[in-house]
Amino acid sequence: MKLHVKLIAAIIAATFAILPGFSQKVALKSNMLSDVLLSPDLGIEFALAPKWSLDINGNAVLWNNGDRRFRHWTVMPEARYWLCQRFHGHFFGLHAIAGQYNVGNIGHDFPILGFKDLASKRYQGWMGGAGIAYGYDWLLSEHWNLEAEIGAGWIHTRSDVYPCAECGNKLDSGYNRNYFGLTKLALNIVYLF
Repeated sequence: MKLHVKLIAAIIAATFAILPGFSQKVALKSNMLSDVLLSPDLGIEFALAPKWSLDINGNAVLWNNGDRRFRHWTVMPEARYWLCQRFHGHFFGLHAIAGQYNVGNIGHDFPILGFKDLASKRYQGWMGGAGIAYGYDWLLSEHWNLEAEIGAGWIHTRSDVYPCAECGNKLDSGYNRNYFGLTKLALNIVYLF
């Protein structure tokens, strides 16, 4: 976990280090789809050039629901190329994905991600990957936009597997899984500064 925290801190520090040389246009955003699923989401996007921006988005679930466990955090930096002008219209993005998870004792399996028998097992580990995206941003007013985005790519996960949500004895160590498919689905409400 410490390596991932250091990576995120380095990405954020590098972002703020390069900003003074570029435009001061900044947007705060939240993915309403993620928020509805009780995985609070927050993002910030910086204008880098007339048709380029850097979006950094993250979400997290850091609590348990009784004996059920579905905790995670993810961060997703994305370089965006806008076809017309930044923060308006069509754009294409290239994103990276990093995060950690601890999921178990829930009634639904996620076999596409390699999580099986979640009613009796717990998976704890990290993920990383990359993808490409397409999106569109609608102007609602001078400061408010609505943005839709879909992306696809690759995610690699590595987990330790435990027999139950609270147990400490490992069943498997270094359980690896590769996933190719949908990596991003967003309907963002955006506030522009």
